[in-house]
Amino acid sequence: MIQAPPPAISAGDTAWVLASSALVLLMTVGLACFYGGLVRSKNSLNTMMMSIVAMGAISVQWVLVGYSLSFAPGSSWLGGLQWVLFRHVGGEPNPAYAATIPQHAHAIYQAMFAIITPALISGAIVERMRFRAYLAFLVLWSTVVYAPLAHWVWGAGGWLQQMGALDFAGGTVVHISAGVSALVAARFLGPRRDFRRMPLSPHNVPLVLIGAGLLWFGWFGFNAGSALAANGLAALAFVNTNTAAAAAVLTWALLDTTRTGKMTAVGAATGAVVGLVGITPAAGFVTPPAALAIGVLCALVSYFAIQRRSRSRLDDSLDVFSCHGLAGVAGALLTGVFATKLANPAGNDGLFAGNPGQMLVQLYAVLAAVIIAAVGTVVILAIVRAVFGARAQIADEMIGLDLTEHGEEAYFGGEAALGVSSLAQSVIVAEDPGPPEPERRAAKKR
Repeated sequence: MIQAPPPAISAGDTAWVLASSALVLLMTVGLACFYGGLVRSKNSLNTMMMSIVAMGAISVQWVLVGYSLSFAPGSSWLGGLQWVLFRHVGGEPNPAYAATIPQHAHAIYQAMFAIITPALISGAIVERMRFRAYLAFLVLWSTVVYAPLAHWVWGAGGWLQQMGALDFAGGTVVHISAGVSALVAARFLGPRRDFRRMPLSPHNVPLVLIGAGLLWFGWFGFNAGSALAANGLAALAFVNTNTAAAAAVLTWALLDTTRTGKMTAVGAATGAVVGLVGITPAAGFVTPPAALAIGVLCALVSYFAIQRRSRSRLDDSLDVFSCHGLAGVAGALLTGVFATKLANPAGNDGLFAGNPGQMLVQLYAVLAAVIIAAVGTVVILAIVRAVFGARAQIADEMIGLDLTEHGEEAYFGGEAALGVSSLAQSVIVAEDPGPPEPERRAAKKR
């Protein structure tokens, strides 16, 4: 019996996946800038560090156990431990995932997804969570929530994959899980001390725009790289990614203009991110006209969700649930509407292609992501609070977490220094008993 030759590694495919890995890592830097500009200056370094530290912590966790739990052969619910410490992961392809790239390339590409996903959650709990508690949360969440969900959707033999759920680049695995976890974390920690007591405006809008631009740029690796080859499918995902983001920016700008008479820069940046989130699960399964529709519809969902949240008591600081959770849900369900085998023969047809059952499959995937993210986040935060204490002290929040958690300031003599002065003044006023009683009486008579 003649054995088939082993799969040949493609230099082009390998180069594209490695470049895409770098683009996705750059997205985490973009996220740091995007979030860092949206908070007050006294918390900007702390907020940016919440993204940057994920690049270190999750990279190590991924080599130790994360990749194995997510992608190694195992049950339909969780990967096995064969690939712990990247054992048996090397330069040969693994046809279960990609036949033309080394498995090392697949592993490092997926590592970048694992890095940015929990970092997204930080936007809901900025300006009030202790940093060491956040670091513990990162590692635990990536192990307990992200790894099983990634295996369900993308791992060989995962139960949602076997059911036929479509998630090209992370609508359920990344955005719904992060968005729901952000909502749970915001409620668990409670609002910031000065929430609704004073304006909490972005301190650096140009930094927000730079971050949004880096996210848009890196998202081409996020979505088009998920083809795991330099081919027509990658080109389709690239086109759809740009198309949906552009449609969402314009939709958001029109909504802003209609409501307030002004097109805001923060609104445009937010619209771009929402469009990118919405197209992520559908990027390799739909046509460009469908990408236009997805960008518009996801922008509508997130825009009105943010307006509703702004009138509530929920302090989801940077609207992670509205922008990632709800846009992720909308994108996942719309994938079940617009998917067509004309775009990707390896996918499935959706509602408009004559297969309404795909909508039900997508709904199952959404519910699965919501449940594991919500339950897992509650359990992890309860453990973290018991061990480390999750919430910063009142004085630390007043001063700003840049100084209290990191001993640094983003801007010399900035808001953090003012926070120290105001705190010191409040302590002096509280502790100063004033003049002696006889002097007070004399002053009163005069």
